[in-house]
Amino acid sequence: MEAIAEKRTVSSERATAPVQPYDPAYDPLVSATPGQGRDYAPTYWIGTAGEPPADDGPVRQDMDVDVVIIGAGFTGLTAAIALAEKHGIKATVLEANRTAWGCSTRNGGQAQCASGRLKRSQWIERYGLDTALRMHEEVCDGMEYFKEMIKDIDCDPQPGGHLYIAHKPRVMPVLEKEAKVLREVFKYDARILDAGTVKREYVDDKEAAGAMHEPEGIGIHAGKLAFGYLKKARALGVKVHPASPVTGWETKNGVHHLKTPGGIVRARAVGIATGGYTSNHLHRELKNRILPILSNSIVTRPLTQAEIDACNFRTTQVITDTRILRHYYRLLPDGRVQIGSRSAITGNDAPQDKYKQFLIRDLHRKFPALEGIQIDYSWWGWVDVAHDMMPRIYQPNPKETVYYALGYGGNGVMYSAQAGRRLAENIAGIRTPELPIFRSRLPFPNVREMVEAEMFAPFRRFGQWWLYRWYHFKDEVL
Repeated sequence: MEAIAEKRTVSSERATAPVQPYDPAYDPLVSATPGQGRDYAPTYWIGTAGEPPADDGPVRQDMDVDVVIIGAGFTGLTAAIALAEKHGIKATVLEANRTAWGCSTRNGGQAQCASGRLKRSQWIERYGLDTALRMHEEVCDGMEYFKEMIKDIDCDPQPGGHLYIAHKPRVMPVLEKEAKVLREVFKYDARILDAGTVKREYVDDKEAAGAMHEPEGIGIHAGKLAFGYLKKARALGVKVHPASPVTGWETKNGVHHLKTPGGIVRARAVGIATGGYTSNHLHRELKNRILPILSNSIVTRPLTQAEIDACNFRTTQVITDTRILRHYYRLLPDGRVQIGSRSAITGNDAPQDKYKQFLIRDLHRKFPALEGIQIDYSWWGWVDVAHDMMPRIYQPNPKETVYYALGYGGNGVMYSAQAGRRLAENIAGIRTPELPIFRSRLPFPNVREMVEAEMFAPFRRFGQWWLYRWYHFKDEVL
């Protein structure tokens, strides 16, 4: 890509301090921007990651650059790393608040061999066998790339696979069928475990009626990983500017004029990596194409050895259960238990204590020995769910140098690195693999697709309210 004159701010020696407090009620469907210079959510990852690394300070003057990445989370930083390492392009990253302020430090830290929310059998139904096989190759390649990316980052990895626990006996035939498809069609060594084996050899989750074990899965410390990506990106010459939200966007003669509070950044190409914090006002191509959904998470105090024994935690693998409103949980390296699941529907409702209490109740139901245990961390965050449950890494208009990587649906810890790599390829003009997630836009809500995906009410928040009640009935009653 043709280089043009650059005017860059001087790098700071430490992380830019917040200028606004954390906003617990932020809602991307309501707010035009996610704020400017807001502090982090009070997550376990931020509380235990240490001081954030140095950045390049807010934008303070007009600048001319080759490439802008909007969003300094996992996707944005890995895209910038790939652009620098593989394509010789040093991007400028614009972040509204603090580095990795959004999804990247509010997730469960579970890196699974997945992309989006659909199972492999659903890939076959939707795309056909040949495409499904190539999709599987893509996510397996993504897992290997993720392992390569984190090998020199001290992010407390917990390898060993993924334990997918049946929360009721009626789910076991579904898991058995999926495991058979994984083994025989995809040559992916998924194994079925009965309830006794799960409780004896892995963890005594009182709800477990059995499980499917996948060979790939790594737990990571999300804050340490994000800060590691930041250090790696800046060492490669990437400029990262926090407290610099994009508040206006014009394209003139092929150059994008991105308005920030500190100046206009003019760029030849723009990559959007804003995840669940994507405003409908950011760019016309993104309006109504993401349904942001809240997820809650809690982390206990460190367990005593007696408590670990009582729960029979014999694994530190990442764990999810088979609820539609699924739980994700694991024993952390410091002996705490982290568990997360769905939360409120709107940002205004998110701070209500009842959602934390729901999660505490669920923790006690799975592990009665932990009833009354102190909860040291509680937070919530937005998840970027595509309306057809699959992400997109795409250039929506071939005449316009705008690209995005969005829609992971809760499976972005691993795949965000691969998506960042693919986003970088798009920006550098290198053709990505012939797969649907690289060849089509994020879709608008579609009634037929929603029904097929068990989302019968595509009417945003009102539909989500009914949807959650239906899902709860299916999970807990049927």
